Amino acid sequence: MKTPLLLLLLTVVLNVQCALSSCPHPPSQWCSSLESALQCGVLKQCRESNFTRSHQTTDEVEVVLYYESLCPGCRMFFTEMLFPTWLMLKDIMSVTLVPYGNAQEKPDGQKYIFECQHGEQECLSNMIETCLLNMTDVAYQIIYCMESSTDVIKAAKSCLELYSTELRWDRVMSCVKGDVGNQLMHQNALKTGALKPPHQYVPWVTINGEHTEDMQDKALNSLFTLVCSMYKGPKIPACGGEAKPKRYRSYCHKE
Repeated sequence: MKTPLLLLLLTVVLNVQCALSSCPHPPSQWCSSLESALQCGVLKQCRESNFTRSHQTTDEVEVVLYYESLCPGCRMFFTEMLFPTWLMLKDIMSVTLVPYGNAQEKPDGQKYIFECQHGEQECLSNMIETCLLNMTDVAYQIIYCMESSTDVIKAAKSCLELYSTELRWDRVMSCVKGDVGNQLMHQNALKTGALKPPHQYVPWVTINGEHTEDMQDKALNSLFTLVCSMYKGPKIPACGGEAKPKRYRSYCHKE
């Protein structure tokens, strides 16, 4: 067992013994999801250890989009630039979506109340997309379907059914209306509030943890070119690298 994980487990055991009495998960799964972290009382430790972050190669270009679901510019960037680029370059880039944008949060006991730039409907769609990101591996596809639609919220259920046969809509809404969704949105608020420099607008894009106006302009105009230029690993065919010869057996010959 690696030392950071051992230290995390020791810290948790020492500090959250009371919470563990109601924890239904073994220690190896405490940080496997936000729900299990909340149930076992170890959210703070899991977040600080960054334990739940998936493994990424050192060369991978990390793109993070801070946005709000009903912002026209955000919708256009995600559907016309970010999602298509990710489909073509996902072997060399990672994408993180943070649905929050210019929203504000206010503490309300153990929970938070959120006010969104485009009203309650945007808070709802932000929350739906946040829950999807925490519940399914096809969240990007579902969110793309939603954001491409005329009505983001009305499209959500049908988009889910289109891309996922396992995740039920009632489970998503339980997240949206419950403590898990509330805590997930709070994490989005913390991530957005920690931006340096602070965001001035959305969509707000960071590349490998950094944001400059020049980088933002390049991302909005040609994210594909920007990612290819910033990738430090072997150049892939999509970025102009040498491709292995392929033999296609279904040529349509001229008669």
